[in-house]
Amino acid sequence: MVSPHREYRRLGHTEVERQSEYRQLFRARIPDKTVEEIRSATNKAWVLGNDRFRERVAKQLDRRVAPAAKGGDRKSKVYKDKVVIDRV
Repeated sequence: MVSPHREYRRLGHTEVERQSEYRQLFRARIPDKTVEEIRSATNKAWVLGNDRFRERVAKQLDRRVAPAAKGGDRKSKVYKDKVVIDRV
């Protein structure tokens, strides 16, 4: 009733070859920064991927898929030129 997945069977001609190749898939250590990015995106329900991918997902879902940019460098000329402060 249970049969190996087609992709698993493609890993080798014999069961021993497939098992060895499958183990190899998990030998590489994922960098801590990548793990943190995955955790953060998962915990906050943000999309993880490049800009193009995120734009496509945002369009399909019709919602933001990444946090909005925050503030700015208030000392920069660009920021000062954009912000009009109404002081009374």
